[in-house]
Amino acid sequence: MSAKRKIEIFSAGCPVCEETIALVNRIACPACEVEILDMRRPEAASKAKRYDIRSIPAVVVDGKLAGCCADRGVEETPLRAASVGVPLP
Repeated sequence: MSAKRKIEIFSAGCPVCEETIALVNRIACPACEVEILDMRRPEAASKAKRYDIRSIPAVVVDGKLAGCCADRGVEETPLRAASVGVPLP
């Protein structure tokens, strides 16, 4: 038996998440095991935290966050650049 590539998709059921699921399912090979994790469930949210997932949808391939899903999320510097925390004149 050949090894399977494990693909985990973290989703909240939104339209963008559904598009991601469809894309992964379309390009997955027969040796790919695709699992959908619902972020509304505590165990999925806990697992996402371990992978340092900062936005969804997110895809993890063989235990590693895919490059397309890294370096996103809320950060202070861009928020401050957008004037968050600065009172209106």
